[in-house]
Amino acid sequence: MNVSTDALTTLPASELARLDASFPARDVAVGGGAVVSVRECGQGPAIVCLHGIGSGAASWIDTAELLTPQARVIAWDAPGYGGSTPLEAAAPSAADYAARLGQLLDALGIESCVLVGHSLGAITAASAARSDARIRRLVLVSPAIGYGAASRSEARAKVRIERLATLDELGIAGMAAKRSGRLVSDKASEHARQWVRWNMARLNDHGYRQAVELLCNADLLADLPPPMPVRVACGALDVVTPPSACEEVARKCGVRLELVDDAGHAGYVEQPQAVAKLLSESLAG
Repeated sequence: MNVSTDALTTLPASELARLDASFPARDVAVGGGAVVSVRECGQGPAIVCLHGIGSGAASWIDTAELLTPQARVIAWDAPGYGGSTPLEAAAPSAADYAARLGQLLDALGIESCVLVGHSLGAITAASAARSDARIRRLVLVSPAIGYGAASRSEARAKVRIERLATLDELGIAGMAAKRSGRLVSDKASEHARQWVRWNMARLNDHGYRQAVELLCNADLLADLPPPMPVRVACGALDVVTPPSACEEVARKCGVRLELVDDAGHAGYVEQPQAVAKLLSESLAG
């Protein structure tokens, strides 16, 4: 029996109700007619979470719920994702995304936060931490390095062609149905698989194309902030940004790589308890 793409990328009604009740979305005006869509829960010191290229704010729900008793958890839909206004440039830089993040922190009245960047979100997070004193600690989870370094020019061209060709061939829903499984390990629960598929199915074509350009043009290792409190973690079973690549980021930051057991690339979806513990410890540090 054939299973439709819609069926593969739909969440149970109970999960959608939980999302709306415990991690509701709202649009925040950030000036110039632009808005950033965020999901938020809890009270206390702020933890701001940035998702990766194939995801969205809602992906943080399980981790956010665990942190609600002790923190104000804010997850954005990056520019061009969800209801967030895209950036103007066809190929925006990490600094462009970081500037929009700064506008969001202004609008929310955030004076101090722990900033968490997952995968492509790590590139924005690192760029923001270079100049924004409100970011008191940086947590990079399965960070994407990007392909902007001169030594990666061949890989850059290949990634751009492959990513955009896949989008053109499959469309957003097709990508979610056929490619989202790569974000989790073979040990992932069906719950985790449903969440990564659903979030990927909500991508916007234009925002994703801009994010592909960020991935291709950014160089995380060259854009890391000056010495500051940083933690770098990675799913032990991650095949997208494997531990060997994340180890290079940790070494550059002068810290040890922390592995999340039994987790693939979307470790905070697959093992939210472990990632929530890491973020809780980061609040105190």
